[in-house]
Amino acid sequence: MTLRVLTFDLDDTLWDNAGVMERTEHGHFDWLVASLAEWQRVRGEAPTPTIQLDEYRQRRITLGHEQWARRGDFSWLRERTLVALLEESGVNRAAAQLWATLAMARFHALRIQITPFEGADAMLERLGQRYRLGSITNGNVAFQQLPLSRHFEYCIAAGEMFAPKPDPRAFLAMLAHLEAKPTEALHIGDSWQEDVLPALRLGMQAIWIAPAEAETFPLPTGVTRLANVCELEALLERLSSRQPAHPATRPDADEPPQRHHA
Repeated sequence: MTLRVLTFDLDDTLWDNAGVMERTEHGHFDWLVASLAEWQRVRGEAPTPTIQLDEYRQRRITLGHEQWARRGDFSWLRERTLVALLEESGVNRAAAQLWATLAMARFHALRIQITPFEGADAMLERLGQRYRLGSITNGNVAFQQLPLSRHFEYCIAAGEMFAPKPDPRAFLAMLAHLEAKPTEALHIGDSWQEDVLPALRLGMQAIWIAPAEAETFPLPTGVTRLANVCELEALLERLSSRQPAHPATRPDADEPPQRHHA
């Protein structure tokens, strides 16, 4: 069957996300600590004990386990955790909610400071003339604020719909919106567990943007391994000159290491 739809993961597929998250994590937290202390000083209030980054990280992981339906809604987990930590440190509830909201605004301002892989923007421009494009992410980047988003007809933040990948619902919602059968779609992502496996199980084809440290092993039918997303265009050219691929088999392979987005 003819390939009509391409769906993309975002973090670590279209840009390197490791540095973005490190900068964003420290940036919004350090801003909160410093700004809250200054606010209390100006108001003549006694400073409350400083909340700790390590506890912030651990507590939101714990909250994700406790609120399983929202485990992938990273912005909600962060804000709820900040409110709780601030209240426990002695900040009153109204102020805690205010400062948590402001800290998350700072978080999102930093989170969108990404640099697409070289050539990715131009590649998407060309692919959009031949295929319908969609994005499915577990991350919480405000993608619609990025110039790169103009190439995509539809964008899904899977965690915010309470169906983080590898849950198939985000993929099914995308296929429905783009009016495509699974056999007419190809998903591109860096995670074996969150991108490749759910796509194959639905009958889509998949491109695995494999991390350099990922082991080499025989791939199931329907999967191609690439080192960089910008190799995709040449691959599609080769595939278009062949017969349409058979529907992908259901893989039973163990899951290689994957990256996480928060």
